[in-house]
Amino acid sequence: MYQAESSGTLLRTKAATARGRGMRVSRNVVVLGTVSLLTDVASEMVAAILPIYVVFALGGSPLQYGMVDGIYQGATAILRLVGGFIADRRRRYKEVATVGYGISAACKAALVAFGSSISALGAIVLVDRAGKGVRTAPRDALIALSSAPQALATAFGVHRAMDTAGAMLGPLVAFGLLLLAPARFDAIFVVSTCFAVLGLAVLVLLADGRPDRDRPQTASERATPQERPSLREAAALLGRRRFRTLTLAAGVLAATTISDGFVYLGLQRTLDVPLTAFPLLFVGSAAAFMVLAVPAGRLADRVGRQRVFLGGHLLLVVVYLTLLLPAGGLPVLVLALVALGGYYAATDGVLQAIASSFLPDRLRASGLALLVTATSIAKLASSVVFGLLWTVTSLDAATMAFGAALLVALAFAIWTLRRTPELAT
Repeated sequence: MYQAESSGTLLRTKAATARGRGMRVSRNVVVLGTVSLLTDVASEMVAAILPIYVVFALGGSPLQYGMVDGIYQGATAILRLVGGFIADRRRRYKEVATVGYGISAACKAALVAFGSSISALGAIVLVDRAGKGVRTAPRDALIALSSAPQALATAFGVHRAMDTAGAMLGPLVAFGLLLLAPARFDAIFVVSTCFAVLGLAVLVLLADGRPDRDRPQTASERATPQERPSLREAAALLGRRRFRTLTLAAGVLAATTISDGFVYLGLQRTLDVPLTAFPLLFVGSAAAFMVLAVPAGRLADRVGRQRVFLGGHLLLVVVYLTLLLPAGGLPVLVLALVALGGYYAATDGVLQAIASSFLPDRLRASGLALLVTATSIAKLASSVVFGLLWTVTSLDAATMAFGAALLVALAFAIWTLRRTPELAT
């Protein structure tokens, strides 16, 4: 039912964007969205059971889960940079992305054989996230190269909506498997592997690796042959005021973000959600993300991408407040999941669209990799710190500390972006 509803929504969105202001979503964006959908089914099946698997099945503490989740969030920073730079230098975006998707598919199979201890699980998650690190920047560069400049946020919104369709289906599949075979986590790992391989096949067989081959060159491009970018040029992106400011603001905000897994664990403990229904928490936020991603992207293209990005973090404040409420029942649970999904809809693809709007084509993957690396490292640190605070104090104390930090970070980001005229709108 969800898949049919999602497909209908995406088709209507595509038709609407084609009618309005030339904001047409290309076939390549839809193909890449399909790859992400299938891959996210595989990834989110695992992510949805990871908190209860570590804390309840393997007997880990919140700090130990925080370390595993930190790895999941951002322990592959160097490989993100390597993947982005190689894709730019070789102009092989599809090929580099294929390597990343292939690594992740292999790791899903490794979970079946070696995922029964926290140390082995951490190692497999590390390699799996390495695959994600390699593929993310080349894939996002392909999306940008396949889209009109005035429709960047819309294109990323469509991709994120399809990606999130997989993020919603994955926990549903995990929930169904747990109902049929309680505590059979190995079955989840096997089915996850099948979806990952299918996504890899769609990428290899259907994606266009050079969507910009027919793009007309500007006069300056015809006059100056495009040389392969160097490491110095890629690193020099941080010397550009707009990119440096955006990276700093996004990194500071990411450092005050409580990861999804901790949010769901907190809701489970506060509202006494049954463990078998735990994956459904992922479904709720993913559904909100899927429904809101395209409208948020279209809104960002019209009223200002920076405004929508910063406004999305106010929804994160709402999520933190729901964790502090004593026992609000179903209304509080729904509010938390919708606010979390809305936060991702207003920030994830929109941030990539902001950066893509001014990064040069020849360094786009490298720039996106630098940006994602900064936010990923910040999220890695935030997961470990939050897990430590929860372990030595309490959930409420850790949440209040992060809530206060988020408000300070949001004020800093607004001030910083407003001081840069090119990013102030």
